[in-house]
Amino acid sequence: MKAVRFVNYTFCYPNAGTPALKGINLSVNSGEYLLICGKTGTGKSTLLRSIKAELAPVGKKTGEVLIFSAPRDGSRNRANVMKVGFVAQDPDSQTVMDTVESELAFGLQNMGLPANVIRRRMAEIAGFFGIGGWISKKIHTLSSGQKQILNLACVTAMQPEILLLDEPTARLDPIASAEFLQAVGRINKELGKTVLISEHRLGRVLPEADRVVYLSGGTAETYASPIEFVRRLYGGEDGFKAALPAPVRVAYKLGERLDYPLGIKQGRQWLAARAPICAVPDSEPENPYEKPLIAAKSVWFRYDKNEDFVLKNISFAARAGEVHAIVGGNGSGKTTFLRLLCGALKPNRGKISKSADMRCGLLSGEPKALLAADTVAGELSEWQKEYGYGDRDIQKIMDELGISHLTDRHPYDLSGGEMQKTALAKILLLRPGILLLDEPVKGMDAEAKAELLVILRRLVKEGKSIVLVTHDLEFAASVADRCSMLFGGGIACTDTMRCFFSSNLFYTT
Repeated sequence: MKAVRFVNYTFCYPNAGTPALKGINLSVNSGEYLLICGKTGTGKSTLLRSIKAELAPVGKKTGEVLIFSAPRDGSRNRANVMKVGFVAQDPDSQTVMDTVESELAFGLQNMGLPANVIRRRMAEIAGFFGIGGWISKKIHTLSSGQKQILNLACVTAMQPEILLLDEPTARLDPIASAEFLQAVGRINKELGKTVLISEHRLGRVLPEADRVVYLSGGTAETYASPIEFVRRLYGGEDGFKAALPAPVRVAYKLGERLDYPLGIKQGRQWLAARAPICAVPDSEPENPYEKPLIAAKSVWFRYDKNEDFVLKNISFAARAGEVHAIVGGNGSGKTTFLRLLCGALKPNRGKISKSADMRCGLLSGEPKALLAADTVAGELSEWQKEYGYGDRDIQKIMDELGISHLTDRHPYDLSGGEMQKTALAKILLLRPGILLLDEPVKGMDAEAKAELLVILRRLVKEGKSIVLVTHDLEFAASVADRCSMLFGGGIACTDTMRCFFSSNLFYTT
């Protein structure tokens, strides 16, 4: 049975020159695990939201979307409302209550279920997801990974037949991401639910998928298996091949053209049979700049005097001409530390110091906090007079980040990756000597990450200092000179990029 069908579906946002989706014809089988991927801004979120009537974007549309053979917007739509569940990218965007228990009950209460049925479902779901140990906790005390598991649990408790997930691991650390995707896999395999998931980080998702839908320019290409999809990418000139899992890319570089290893286990077996193990060089890259542009000495911080310290006795230095990556689990204090470095927060003890002649720029983990104008062009020209940059500077940074075609679009109508690039462009136009980036590649495809890497490397050569917080370990490994890990409120270790990633078990590439 077909769970979802798109029939010649075309959708265009208001004031957009071209449709976001063009003539989509797609059928999704009941119980299928479907991966939806593509470059930033190709319509992945639009496609997923078009399936659920309450979340469907506003604009001009033609064609039809069918849910279990019933029109999405038809008279039978009410019966289908509960059949489709949705988990968004931002863990905080779906919670409405103050405790885990009340959040888990909220959707069930709104369905009008009897109290005894609600209690039974809550007990069952808490056991399935392993959240019984923190059922009484306040939601604001949870990590991002726990919040996203809670969102998935709340949706699953309502027993939908179709589960839509829009880049659900974008804000999760590697371990939390693995736990979340493992739960999604169990829902598909053990409960038989239909899963449609969009992701930019394909390492853990591609091996699990039954089929792959690749969006390009608003059109959809469907592949019968992940292997077929991989072969198609390597058979052409599509830059999206850079987003494929590391085992696939390594195998291709070593000559494989047919049976690509999709997962880590397959990759290790494939590599062990064909390639020798190489020693990892431990030499540190040369840096002509020795003076730190920004430093923290014995810094302690807590948000309230009655709360525990978030950061404890941290000492840190970021040198000119260097990218310093900071990684760690959700809730380990990475964002708080960046806000301390830029001066948005003040330490309770210790000292933050920076070069007096250096401007500090912070890209927040939530790009909407920076976006207030009606168009992308308006956003990038907002601080033009105050900071003295010109129209040529605006056009140059738009070209470098690939957002020139978005000039007249409203920032809130952009995809997550496009919104991220717009916010980044706004910060880069200020010409900061110290650049603090909180999850800068969130929502970006591999090509956009490569463009950002070129920009960051240019800034480093100019003597800028870049402090980067990210859960994307492959991006960190490709751009960072040094890496630090936050744990337990302090810096557990700091090392050169190669030594850091080669010594870790989970935080590695």
